[in-house]
Order: sequence, then C-alpha cells, then structure tokens
Amino acid sequence: MANRVTIKSIALDLGISHMTVSRALANSPNVHPKTRDTVLKRAAELGYVKSSAATAMRGDSTGIVGLLLPNLANEFYAVFANALALLCADQGLHLMIHLTNDDATREHLAILRLREVQASAVVMVPAPGETADLGHGVAEMQVIHLIRTGDHQAPSAALLVEDRGSIGAAVDHLAKAGHQRIGYIGGHAALSSGRHREAAFRDALERNRLSPDSALIRLDPPSFEMGHAMCLSILEGDTAVTALVCGGFEISNGALDACLKRGLKLPDDLAFIGYGDPSFYKWIEGGISSIAVPVDELAGKAAELLSQKIKAKSVGIISFPSSLTIRESA
Repeated sequence: MANRVTIKSIALDLGISHMTVSRALANSPNVHPKTRDTVLKRAAELGYVKSSAATAMRGDSTGIVGLLLPNLANEFYAVFANALALLCADQGLHLMIHLTNDDATREHLAILRLREVQASAVVMVPAPGETADLGHGVAEMQVIHLIRTGDHQAPSAALLVEDRGSIGAAVDHLAKAGHQRIGYIGGHAALSSGRHREAAFRDALERNRLSPDSALIRLDPPSFEMGHAMCLSILEGDTAVTALVCGGFEISNGALDACLKRGLKLPDDLAFIGYGDPSFYKWIEGGISSIAVPVDELAGKAAELLSQKIKAKSVGIISFPSSLTIRESA
C-alpha cells in the first residue's frame, strides 16, 4: 500500500518547511502567492487529501454539515436533498446525508456519527417521539429543524411550511363547489406537522359550517402504504365521501394510487386535492389539484443558515407559505 500523502511528505518533496506547506494549504496570506501555487499544485499531483480530524484538532471548521431525512422515496425530500447538496458544494461545504426512517434510534446514531466527524451543523426532519440524550456535543452543533419541530436541545432555527392558508383554501373551494362530505388523510399527532395540518382542516370545516366526521378523518404515520390503505378505508366505509384532501407527500401519492386503481373518475366520482404537487400531477386525469411546498426556497434558506456561523444565537422559526393549485381533479 502506498504511503499516505501528508503535509510533512509534501514539505520533504518540495524541500520547504511543513509549516509553510500547512499555511499554503490553508490559503494563509502570510505565504507568497508563487509558493502557495507551487504547494497546491504539488499537493494535487501527489493526491493529498485534507484530514478532517486534524483540521478539527486545530480548532478549524471541517466544513462538514449533515442532513437527516426520513427517506428519499418522498419526492420532497429527494428534491430538497439535491438542491441543498448543490448549494453546499457551491459554498465549499461537504454535506453528509443520513436516512432515519422516522426512527429515533437511527436519528440518534446519525447525529453521533456527525459528531464523530466534527460536523458543524445539521438540517434535520425530527423523528417523532422522545429523543435520546445526545450529550453536550449536540449543543455545540448548529441544529436546524425542517418541516417539523422536535424535542432537540435548542435548535438554532426551524424552517417550517405554513399550511393553514392552503389547506383552508382547499376546503373552502370544495365547500363552495357543494361538497359536504369531505375526507382528510394526514400524519398522526406525534408529528407537529400532522397536528397543525389536521387543525387547519378542522378549522376550515367549521368556518364552512361543516361538521367533522371521524369516519372521514384518518391519521397515522405517513407513508405511501398508509395513504393507500386509509383512502380505501374511507371509500369502502359506510359514510359517503365526495371529496378528499391529503396532508402529506407520500400520503397523497398513496391515496391517489388507490383512487386510480379503483377506476374512480376524478372529480366526477371523487374530488381530490393532494399534497406536494410532484411534476407528474399535471398529467394525470387532466391534472391533480394539490398543495405545493416551496422546496427551492427552503433549501436556499437552509444553505444560507449553514454558511453562517450562528451556533451561539437562535434564529427561531422561519415559515414559508404553501400554495394551492386547482386543476381538473377538484
């Protein structure tokens, strides 16, 4: 095995001091530009890779940041991860992505791994339930919550989606069209996003003088399978339903799949308003009405916060409004 290229081996190769090499690699202004260029060129030729551990020991930033997501099957998470990774690369940050499957134990292990590599910050969709004690180290890491809020120690910021207006507008639209039996499928109350979206739906029903029917409201851990099963349960129930609103990305896709596999014609058999507005919604059944989330804006703000050294102060909650797009299905 070839010997690992180090600052000392580069210095020996060039016949200069290792401190000069170290300063040149750190782009120090105290190194002559010609010397710096020579060091950087030779380091690249030899295949030198900076050690994050050594950087951390010197007290310098490693440039490593983390992203914790439940999964990448959800189109929102995939698009957000792609956008954030590109923005981080533009800023010289290395983004490490961990998938938690909404499991608190997986989340705990992921944060520990980020601490091991001296990550300076993490953007995370908090898993539901109580979080294990992560010790003092997590307090030194900038924590940014995404979509939901959790019980983690002193997050410096929370990037949330304001759904109340869009969900309310969806119910208003359906009620104005004459629907009185409106169903809802959303995340369960253990998720802050699930609680807020359900509350927005119920408030809109009340505003339109419609009584909520527990048989038409289904809440559970969100997934494609959950949306599919809950939609079938509502459709096959004793209480007639004429319209359906979804409160989650995967939930929406699962519910839509259930409707299409049953051969329902939207909106004649069922008015449908989904969530997340993936690109293919424009082409199904003449267009699926949906609540769109501003993914690019969320990723841009996350990257902006990651690029700032703001660990010591709290930014608080930053909300981004969703928007309702009405198409043929409603």
